[in-house]
Amino acid sequence: MERAAAGSLASLGGETMGTRWSVRLYARPGADLHALHAGIQRQLDRVVAQMSTWDADSDLSRYRRADPGAWQALPEEFAAVLACAIEVAAASDGAFDPTLGPLVDLWGFGSAGMPRRVPADTEVEHARAQGGWRRLQRRADGRELLQPGGLQLDLSAIAKGYGADLAATYLRAHDIAAALVEVGGEIRGYGRKPDGEPWRVLVESAADEDAGEDALPPRVLRLDDAAVATSGDRWHRFEQDGQRYAHTLDPRSGRPVADAAASVSVVAADAMHADAWATALTVMGAGDGLAFAEAHGLAARFVVRADDGLRETMTAAFAAHLAG
Repeated sequence: MERAAAGSLASLGGETMGTRWSVRLYARPGADLHALHAGIQRQLDRVVAQMSTWDADSDLSRYRRADPGAWQALPEEFAAVLACAIEVAAASDGAFDPTLGPLVDLWGFGSAGMPRRVPADTEVEHARAQGGWRRLQRRADGRELLQPGGLQLDLSAIAKGYGADLAATYLRAHDIAAALVEVGGEIRGYGRKPDGEPWRVLVESAADEDAGEDALPPRVLRLDDAAVATSGDRWHRFEQDGQRYAHTLDPRSGRPVADAAASVSVVAADAMHADAWATALTVMGAGDGLAFAEAHGLAARFVVRADDGLRETMTAAFAAHLAG
């Protein structure tokens, strides 16, 4: 296990993907922090340039505009993220789906600028018919992707996690033996601090800004070369006619997840998988999601709303990561 050499703890940060990134690292005396900051930003800018739905010139946006029958070459990073997305889509039986771009836009959560509203059933069915992860066809070892016509990728539920992984890989390659990387709440930690201890992080659990989250005990994770990602309805949602609609959409119904958990946190070997699985388990729901996670050995924690406040459940694999 890598252990940081005696050095100072440095903090770096910036903006990316509509959110913020931060890094804590142990740097040797004389380390060029400006160069490290610029290098991290370059890694994250690559993710945006390839996978952003908001950037009209991104590889993803160009794929959306491609003619039916066209094959588009994918950069290495894009291909890796898409491969993971398809893997999780298959394993979750479609609870995770990277092709729900039309639905994200329809409900007002995407880059198309449409208002947040409850669309008509016919609109939902039309948007659903445009997607479907099984329509994705690749060749050339996954480096070329077919546009069958109207398929719109949306990698928002996995790209931030991958960005954290990419930044961590960059730091390792530049002789940083221990770092904690966060991109929009998705966290990747590697190496051990000079005292030999792994990184410790507090798990996000607030259901609402004023929800009295202190009713739940704080949960601190030991990230020993691991990652944690959290999905939930706190960050993006709207209300219509007294009903709350979360931004996490169920690709199988085309609608926001009914009674979505306040938050779902997943620990995995990398932030890309943690990010994707946090979304998939949120879509499954607290009951089915917990059963699936237990059956498949996933380290997951669910925070749900109840009449008497917030309640949590977790898998044995998640509990094993908690600091004593």
